[in-house]
Amino acid sequence: MAPNNNRTKGSHFPLLAFLLLCLLAPLLFFSASPLHTFHDQGGNSAVTSRKVARFREWQSLQDLKSLFSKEVLDVIVSNTNDDGPLSLESFRKNNLSASWRVVGSKASNATNQVNEPANNVGQEKQKGKEGRFSVGHAQWTDSPAQQSRRQLIEKRKEKRAAELVKDDEVVVKLEDSAIEHSKSVDSAVLGKYNIWRKENENENPDSTVRLMRDQIIMAKVYLSIAKMKDNLELYQELESQLKESQRALGEATSDADLHPSDHEKIKTMGQVLSKAKEQLYDCNLVTGKLRAMLQTADERVRSLRKQSTFLSQLAAKTIPNGIHCLSMRLTIDYFLLPLEQRKFPRSENLENPSLYHYALFSDNVLAASVVVNSTIVNAKDPSKHVFHLVTDKLNFGAMNMWFLLNPPGKATINVENVDEFKWLNSSYCPVLKQLESATMKEYYFKAGHPTTTGASNLKYRNPKYLSMLNHLRFYLPQVYPKLDKILFLDDDIVVQKDLTGLWAVNLHGKVNGAVETCGESFHRFDKYLNFSNPHIAKNFDPNACGWAYGMNMFDLKVWKKKDITGIYHKWQNLNEDRVLWKLGTLPPGLMTFYGLTHPLNKSWHVLGLGYNPSVDRSEIDNAAVVHYNGNMKPWLDIAMTKYRTYWTKYVKFDHPYLQNCKLRQ
Repeated sequence: MAPNNNRTKGSHFPLLAFLLLCLLAPLLFFSASPLHTFHDQGGNSAVTSRKVARFREWQSLQDLKSLFSKEVLDVIVSNTNDDGPLSLESFRKNNLSASWRVVGSKASNATNQVNEPANNVGQEKQKGKEGRFSVGHAQWTDSPAQQSRRQLIEKRKEKRAAELVKDDEVVVKLEDSAIEHSKSVDSAVLGKYNIWRKENENENPDSTVRLMRDQIIMAKVYLSIAKMKDNLELYQELESQLKESQRALGEATSDADLHPSDHEKIKTMGQVLSKAKEQLYDCNLVTGKLRAMLQTADERVRSLRKQSTFLSQLAAKTIPNGIHCLSMRLTIDYFLLPLEQRKFPRSENLENPSLYHYALFSDNVLAASVVVNSTIVNAKDPSKHVFHLVTDKLNFGAMNMWFLLNPPGKATINVENVDEFKWLNSSYCPVLKQLESATMKEYYFKAGHPTTTGASNLKYRNPKYLSMLNHLRFYLPQVYPKLDKILFLDDDIVVQKDLTGLWAVNLHGKVNGAVETCGESFHRFDKYLNFSNPHIAKNFDPNACGWAYGMNMFDLKVWKKKDITGIYHKWQNLNEDRVLWKLGTLPPGLMTFYGLTHPLNKSWHVLGLGYNPSVDRSEIDNAAVVHYNGNMKPWLDIAMTKYRTYWTKYVKFDHPYLQNCKLRQ
């Protein structure tokens, strides 16, 4: 207990000394002040009075020595300096708790510290930073517990410093990665963003062309106003300069297309326009003319857009000359073959349910060859694959001849003619019955259709919607009665991986396995069906997710149990006047397989290569099947070049038939 009592007394001692210091500091200040070294030059009386005062102070100090111990007086003196009677900061620093002890301090050191001038205070603070407990020449040390705590703090600082260094290394790596990435960015289009020095900026490559176009527009405005106000001279001048500017501009789209002499014409036109503005400018007239020109231009753009849509639809409907030539040559050669040479081998596989069966309905020989070839090339065991091709009467000979000349390896193939399906007639099939009606013939086959219905309806007049090849997908059990499962493929797809895994997919009692196409708000049922009709609104959800034709796995056993073909006939009969949906096979497919479709993983089937220029390249490369749905088919001139190579690599362009018909890559 003794150490604790001593520590308590020691801790109270500085407080007692400080209170006494506050009471006696003024007196000690005068006694310790160096005023005795100054002499008043005014007279001896003043000197005598000061000596008397100092004597009295000295006498008082002697009396105090008898009251306090020497230790108390030393503390008071050490905290009194030339700057004033009290230095509280010095008292706090020099009179610490008894838990601290001084090692190697001497009286001379304490005296020197008290008498240091004020300008050394900054030096003492700097020393304090270097050694926390260093005051003058005295070395202060901690207790063992505090030393241990300080060591832990130092270790934590070192650990944090190491982490910061590590973080810096990570930042450096990220910066290096960003720099490498920036090198791949085309910096040619990046300007110098200096608003003060225009000569350092990258100008727009078509700024001069834009200026000329603006001048031509204003020239037309003033030309009309000059004619209105009978200003013949200015009218002729504007007309002449307008022709010169139009001739100079021509078909130029950038400044590089212009001739160097065109800058003089721009200058001349500017002078003429300034002259016209001085003589003819009228705000209301100019505004009216510009508004009229804008309306005319808008109508022309609308007309050109409609014409462009019509031409793109027309291009999608037509068959290129090369493919038509190929079909004709193959047809001729087919009918020159003896009957015994027109048969395909391995016909026993056509009804074997243990093999992998594909249904492909097409009238395009080249497209069908790509589907079959790409499937076989990527198949693990081609001998287990069976292709069921159905075409029309016109292309039956060509389709047979092509695959007789180019058999799909060990795979089995068979070609049938849809016109030979005698059961497929107007008494059984609602679509065939509707095509015989007068309204349908009027809609499809007579010219002079009103264009007020909109250009979007042009696509519904595509002849493919009249072909039973397009509707045959609803009659698969009738076409292949002995099969259990079949994979339906469109002729505008390319297979990139082995597809046998689709036969192992559990459809959970559903009929159709397909990839869904809906996003947040598009490709849902309300896009395809007329929900203002009570039949549609009552039976379907407008937000139900749509799916894609093109690659569909059909369970024909469940199909027969659910009578899918009967459901299709029901809805097709209700749509005789096209009030439920427009023509096509996807809307009735969505209705027929509503609640009977199992969603497949999207990597099985990637769509959009026939209309969407921004399909993710990684999705295309990882897809099992890519689909050129849309107007820009890969065999057409309007195909998107960036996607065409996925299709052309499966075309045998070195084949004699393709070379004779000038079909090139």
